[in-house]
Amino acid sequence: MASDRTTCGRTRGARVASAMLAVAVGSLALAGCSSPTESIPPVIVDLGEVDGTTVEVDEGGTIDLTGDDETYAAWTADIGDPAIVEFTPGRDDGSAQFDPGLTATAPGETEVTLDNTETGESVTFTVEVVGPSSIY
Repeated sequence: MASDRTTCGRTRGARVASAMLAVAVGSLALAGCSSPTESIPPVIVDLGEVDGTTVEVDEGGTIDLTGDDETYAAWTADIGDPAIVEFTPGRDDGSAQFDPGLTATAPGETEVTLDNTETGESVTFTVEVVGPSSIY
């Protein structure tokens, strides 16, 4: 009887090993067919240098408006075509400070004017949103 149990155990073990191998091979095959999530890095723009320029960004991407460590939360935006980009004001949540920014929502071109309510500074530039780039 001991030899029957050993033989049966090996047979069950072989079936389990075959099933595990099939699952592993199937997982690899599916992984080969799926594409990784594309991450668009932000476009970094210095508020002191953007006036009069054109900034290009991929649809779905963001523009991080840097260079104002003191009054970053005082910037407001007037966007010519709000269907193309959306403004996110700078803020401090108590644990971190966040620069103001723009999110590219649709292809096209629009003028953006940023005004700082504390300093009176104003900058105007163009944002050109292009269709998402493909890394494949």
